[in-house]
Amino acid sequence: MVPAQERLPRARGYIEQGQYFVVHAPRQTGKTTVLAAMARELTASGRYAALHFSCESGEVAGEDYGQAELLVLEAIRRSAESAGLADGLAPPASWPDAVPGSRLTRGLTEWVRSCPRPLVLFFDEIDALRGESLRSVLRQLRDGFTVSRGGFPHAVVLCGLRDVRDYKAASGGDPGRLGTSSPFNIKVASLRLGDFTEAEVAELYGQHTAQTGQDFTVDALECAFSFTQGQPWLVNALAREVVEEMGVPSDTPITAGHMEEAKERLILARATHLDSLAARLGEDRVRRVIQPVIAGELLLPTDTYDDDLAYVRDLGLVAPDAPVRVANPIYQEVIVRVLGNNTEGQVVAAPSSFRLPDGRIDMDKLLCSFAEFWRENGEILATASTYPEAAAQLVMMAYLHRIVNGAGFIDREYGVGRRRVDLLIRQPYTAADGSRAVQREALELKVWRQGRTDPLAEGLAQLDDYLDRMELSTGTLVVFDTRPQAAPVHERTAFSQQTTPSGRTVTLLRA
Repeated sequence: MVPAQERLPRARGYIEQGQYFVVHAPRQTGKTTVLAAMARELTASGRYAALHFSCESGEVAGEDYGQAELLVLEAIRRSAESAGLADGLAPPASWPDAVPGSRLTRGLTEWVRSCPRPLVLFFDEIDALRGESLRSVLRQLRDGFTVSRGGFPHAVVLCGLRDVRDYKAASGGDPGRLGTSSPFNIKVASLRLGDFTEAEVAELYGQHTAQTGQDFTVDALECAFSFTQGQPWLVNALAREVVEEMGVPSDTPITAGHMEEAKERLILARATHLDSLAARLGEDRVRRVIQPVIAGELLLPTDTYDDDLAYVRDLGLVAPDAPVRVANPIYQEVIVRVLGNNTEGQVVAAPSSFRLPDGRIDMDKLLCSFAEFWRENGEILATASTYPEAAAQLVMMAYLHRIVNGAGFIDREYGVGRRRVDLLIRQPYTAADGSRAVQREALELKVWRQGRTDPLAEGLAQLDDYLDRMELSTGTLVVFDTRPQAAPVHERTAFSQQTTPSGRTVTLLRA
């Protein structure tokens, strides 16, 4: 575990100042682990009585705020018992009677009166509460902070998926429902629990090495951070997959190859964490952000742009900073596989039929096979897609994945705002001298949309740039024509040879 103080370095200072603040982060980034550890450390210091508890049980109360208060108070009692708070620090044996809308205030006031230390409370899953229930709890915390400061908890931490500014949606979607004396006026800061840094990934894995003697090579550490971008669940899941599921012996160093295999296994297994994110892809506000990212288009400002982007960032699907991009390569892979699942199920060609004797992929055969598939099924699949602006790219990526998956790998880059998708196929094979080598094939995907000029020239220049970066001499440019006046798909789908601005000869597929 990365120590709680390192993950939220400013939190301890706010607590010592007696502040009320917010901690937010996507699911399974370690919020509960960090807050529970912080509560234990504060209590063990002898200066505070600190308790971490979840408000999730109050979700069933819905708009019944009186019932929600009782459920939150019961959660506090259960957590205090589980934490083993000493008798003098624990909440009262029974909560005082109070009218609905004041039960939390009365209960916490009574607890503070009997507790010899300043009380620090961590309200985890606060955004599980909805409507009037959330509004009531927040109002009581605000009133206690501003009116009864000396007889109320010293510090309060509200923790959830989203920043406090977005709780208005959980209270009914209308900011006015929170009233003019917003409960959010009391919070001094909103802290986002960030992903691990590269150094923290090395520190976490180093704890495994210290306990077992099993090393992670430098390349393995670099791979782990590259694949996950420090997302805590993924960082742990990758290592667990290698050590426990793949069963790499403790006397064998963990390499980049192990990490690559573990990544593929995680994606194929679609663990609960990955499935819960994938389930969000059908939501309109998620689609409005993710679709242009996949298509390489600009995110055009709309009335909901800021809220949509904030929502998808808070889910953890896209990175927290600019430019807008999928948060990490594993999420990126899961997204395109989920969205291309229907297409992949329509591919009947056997992957083994595209392998040469030495294990390489017959790229000419693969591209011709895709062209035939596109002539027969492309427009139907694209029309049925829930992501129509990215449908052509998703169809091709799904087809390639069906053929390459298992023996090789596909790396993807989305050129947000540059109307491009770059693909690199990596296929390990046995070279003539018996050594292991890797076949690398680059593809650039472009779309000719209504109202725009032919993207051929731009695509050739962009493919040049990609080939330079990949240190390759040739590649393939695919241009999908989605204009209504375009020739029928069986007529326009054809191959030709083109020359890039730098003089490379490349393959062009118009589809």
